[in-house]
Amino acid sequence: MVVKKMTVKIIKKGLEEITINNLLDEVKENPRIIECGAIFSFEGIVRGKETRKDTVQMDLTTPDLDETEKELNEIVSSIKEKHGVIEVAVVHYIGTFTPGDPLFLAVVAGPHRQETREALNEVIERIKYELDFKKEEHTKDGTNIIMSGG
Repeated sequence: MVVKKMTVKIIKKGLEEITINNLLDEVKENPRIIECGAIFSFEGIVRGKETRKDTVQMDLTTPDLDETEKELNEIVSSIKEKHGVIEVAVVHYIGTFTPGDPLFLAVVAGPHRQETREALNEVIERIKYELDFKKEEHTKDGTNIIMSGG
């Protein structure tokens, strides 16, 4: 049985558009989907309003796209093994965004909801805190720079 390699990549906004529905469809094409009882998805978007600031634009960059994408693949592989889930697909965009734009997409399919939900949570947290991203939030009052983990 040949299993297609799942999408796990960082994409510069505007070069390729992958939606959460594309990732869900891709995960469901895995022949082992019949072993799954749960699929969880996450779509992180640009937040425009917070208590003390209104973000009008956000720039997200990484100093070394190839290295960051390699690290992303390593994170996904380790999470699949640790939680015993069948499939994980992830897209993280970089570039210039406005409120409501998608930044980060993740889909996890696994045998049961418990380990599948835990795997998705770990995907979200590890990517946020371990990958080398620089976020610049532009507000009407200035720019706030946040390094990985923010």
